[in-house]
Amino acid sequence: MTGRAGIDTPDHRGRTGLHLAGRELDRNPDVRIRDVELTSQGWHVLRRTTFDYRRRDGRWETQQRETYDRGNGAVVLPYDSERGCVLLTRQFRYPAYVNDHPDGMLVEAAAGLLDADDPHTAIRRESAEELGVALGPLTPVLDAYMSPGSVTERLHFFAAPYTPADRTGAGGGLEEDGEDIEVLEVPFTDALAMAHDGRITDGKTILLLQWAALFGPFSPHQKSPAFAAGEEDGRTSSVRGAGPRPA
Repeated sequence: MTGRAGIDTPDHRGRTGLHLAGRELDRNPDVRIRDVELTSQGWHVLRRTTFDYRRRDGRWETQQRETYDRGNGAVVLPYDSERGCVLLTRQFRYPAYVNDHPDGMLVEAAAGLLDADDPHTAIRRESAEELGVALGPLTPVLDAYMSPGSVTERLHFFAAPYTPADRTGAGGGLEEDGEDIEVLEVPFTDALAMAHDGRITDGKTILLLQWAALFGPFSPHQKSPAFAAGEEDGRTSSVRGAGPRPA
């Protein structure tokens, strides 16, 4: 009998037992897991779970939900409050392109999956790869489920100061992972306007920009010690790319 990849034999990422996730859940007495089916295991995992759910009126009913498991992730808004700018990325996103975005080129905050790392380590890794910057002290902003109707991912949000001296390279992401990322240094007021007029349509980025305006380093209210400690030197305020890409 041939083994089933991702179940009793390793898939291309070396994983087994992918059909077991969720079977042990018992934290909610109104939910009883019946069965978990593995319907697809590419780079990420799609499952169909059957469970009994007790409604508010006391009746039990059987439901099915499909969940897309891509692991958890982290996102960061690097800011230079003295120069009044933030670092963002621009890259092609096919899911947005196929769903009515004009060209699929989205302006976003740098983000990535945790893989085997903790959120702090992961976002420093992604910042080095995508932005070419060594971040200052990380400020945790919030954790959020970005699409809880179908995607299991929990995203860890951070902000962190940077200065021109913290730039370590051109960024751009990893070519072997298919990444082709343009780095943008944008005046914060311009970035906030882009979130309001539709030039920025990425949810995580809009959330971080609005947080920065209301409570963070660009808030009109008193800044926290974490932000004050992170503010160092640097000058300029024009929208531009981060410099030439490596040959």
